[in-house]
Amino acid sequence: MNFALLVTGPSYGTQQSASAYQFAQAVLAKGHAIIGVFFYQDGVSNANVFSAPATDEPDLHALWVELANKYNIELHTCIAAAQRRGILDALTAQEAGMPGYNVEPPFLLSGLGQLAEMLLTADRVVRF
Repeated sequence: MNFALLVTGPSYGTQQSASAYQFAQAVLAKGHAIIGVFFYQDGVSNANVFSAPATDEPDLHALWVELANKYNIELHTCIAAAQRRGILDALTAQEAGMPGYNVEPPFLLSGLGQLAEMLLTADRVVRF
């Protein structure tokens, strides 16, 4: 079965992102596939490479990166929501004249069209 995940909760402050990550691990352990994860609304904070959790907290950004690289999962981040929150990749930062960027692969800035495609192609969509 092919799953798509929609993560709307921030990397810290709610349980949503951590629950999505744990769900992804369970789905993959059962032999299913994840066709992609779409980070939307406050969920775009998961893409911020500059997040620096306390040493006794899990680093959700690093965990998502590790999962994506291990299982070849695309991590899409809503570009509009990200820009509103100062979360930019190199190209977007350059176009906006910003001095730096804080999104790197495997996180990708994508439009809602990517989310629509995931919704149409997945067997199941789970929102966190």
